[in-house]
This record gives sequence, C-alpha cells and structure tokens, in this order.
Amino acid sequence: MTDKKVKIIGIIQCDFARERCSGFGCMNSFMQRIDAFTKYPKDENIMVVPFNCGGCPGRRISRVASNLIKRAKKKAEIEKDGIVIHLASCIVTDNGHYPTCPHIDYIEKILKRKGLKVKKGSYKSKTATKRREEGLYEPFDWDE
Repeated sequence: MTDKKVKIIGIIQCDFARERCSGFGCMNSFMQRIDAFTKYPKDENIMVVPFNCGGCPGRRISRVASNLIKRAKKKAEIEKDGIVIHLASCIVTDNGHYPTCPHIDYIEKILKRKGLKVKKGSYKSKTATKRREEGLYEPFDWDE
C-alpha cells in the first residue's frame, strides 16, 4: 500500500498515559506531518481517529478496530487497505510516561489479524530523544 491510498489513520494511545496526556503531541505531529507522519502527503485529506488501548493487555483494541473498519466502510466507503494504525509513542517507546508497553506484540497481532497495517510511533518528544541519546531510555528506530 502506498501512503497515497491512506484515508484514515488510527492512533492508539496507552490508556494509562492518557490519564496524564491530552494527545496533543500526536495530533500536532500528524497535522504538521512531522515525526512518525512525515511520509503522509500534506495535501491529502486523511482522517485521524485517536483511541486508547483500553488498559492492559489492550482490552479494547479488537472491538474498536472492528468498529473502525465497519464504520469506515459504511459511512465513508473506505476499505481496510485505506486504514493505517499507528501505535502511539507512549506505547512503543521508552518515554516520560512509562517504559515500552509489554503487550506490543499482542496488540500488533490483534490488529494484523483484522487485516490492518500497523506502524510504530507518533510524536517524537525532544526530552525523550535527549534521554535516549544519553542512554537513560531505550533506543527507538523511527524509520522502522
């Protein structure tokens, strides 16, 4: 799938991190097409659908992914291949909220079984980046 076909980006955020985080960093990164969203064309009309995992080990993901697929097709005539799910930085990186989610593989497996493309990362925190460079946080490959 080319990035031109993407019509919906779902951003799954950690339920626990959402107690502290507004999600502004992820949404701002998408709107500016920076950090994990640089490959999406600015001139494309792409809908962003943020939601949280529902708590460990990703309780809501299967139900919400199914709902997103169903609603996208019914309400916007968008098929699964037009949806990309980004696991937010609060899930996939060692960061100011928590260490990397211990359930990433499980969450990714659920989404892939639903036929969805999964990418890792969203907002690239300057503080967390500095701490990765200092060796305080685990490294993360933003080009994966």
